[in-house]
Amino acid sequence: MSKYWNQRTRALSPYIPGEQPRDRKFIKLNTNENPYPPSPEVIAAIQNVANEDLRLYPDPECLELRIAIARRYARYALTPEQVFVGNGSDEILAFAFAAFFESGAAALPVLFPDITYSFYPVYARLWDTPFELVPLRDDFSLNIDDYDRPNGGVVIANPNAPTGRALRLEDARLLVERQAACGRIALFDEAYMAFASEPRSLAAYINEYPNLLTVHTLSKAASLAGLRVGYAIANAELIEGLRRVRDSFNSYTLDRLALAGATAAIYHSAYYDDCNRRVIATRERVSTQLTALGFELVPSSANFIFTCHPAIKGSALFMALRERGILTRHWDIPRIADYLRVSIGTDADMDAFLAACVDITCA
Repeated sequence: MSKYWNQRTRALSPYIPGEQPRDRKFIKLNTNENPYPPSPEVIAAIQNVANEDLRLYPDPECLELRIAIARRYARYALTPEQVFVGNGSDEILAFAFAAFFESGAAALPVLFPDITYSFYPVYARLWDTPFELVPLRDDFSLNIDDYDRPNGGVVIANPNAPTGRALRLEDARLLVERQAACGRIALFDEAYMAFASEPRSLAAYINEYPNLLTVHTLSKAASLAGLRVGYAIANAELIEGLRRVRDSFNSYTLDRLALAGATAAIYHSAYYDDCNRRVIATRERVSTQLTALGFELVPSSANFIFTCHPAIKGSALFMALRERGILTRHWDIPRIADYLRVSIGTDADMDAFLAACVDITCA
């Protein structure tokens, strides 16, 4: 540690992203990227704005993109004032922790599952926000009654990561209602909602629940992980809270290329709906075949599966797949040390993965 770091920096345990290999060619099933390319309209839109106007700042209000998102959700009677956009959903989540959760030891703790997106405790520590991990059930399902206690807010990934389990719509709504009754926010991270067999975004209920904030990303559902665009939907007061934090940090979080590409992606969502249906179909096929090989799987509503084999340690399975040119994600932490998270690739990618699993289990 450097002697020049302050105490906050010394105390941080930063998030560790999935491996991005440079030394050899792998089948990458470790970072939940969409296996299908962006739409041609997105590429064209980015190319059209790659001109001399790059010398000018982008629109800090991101108005055109926010209008496009509001129109996409027009059936929910949303307005652009209920939409916030940022540099990936991760940035929006960081802003949300800063805007809505109190800091200091005297504050009530924010609640989120013990097995979930590992960036949440990083944000909490960054902003000095007390938090408590709420254990999932043995089958990795979430019991909303466990959150019915004093808290400073709840954060729920739905579908959850890395397990892939989705919360029932009626349970999600009841959790939001209970939070509203105690005057606390309910933040639902819906990064993987597009891959649920029956997507049921809570964005449909924004006008019903003033304490509800839903967070979304174009990284997975729109094949734009390299563009870094996310958005949040909430009532205008919550959106203004996010804006106040953003404008105290960096008013220009999206560049001209990202704004153009993201807007085109929103307006051409039918292309991505088709891609994501293919991902769902591949996920179901692979799940069936893994089960036949003796693997155990958590029911997934995401673009990945969470799986283990009762006869093979997770670390050994991870290394055996890596040696065969296939990257997956493994966490050496309690409860999930024997599980791997496997992103859904193309059918050819997943056939190679299944062949490797046959080779490993029969060795």
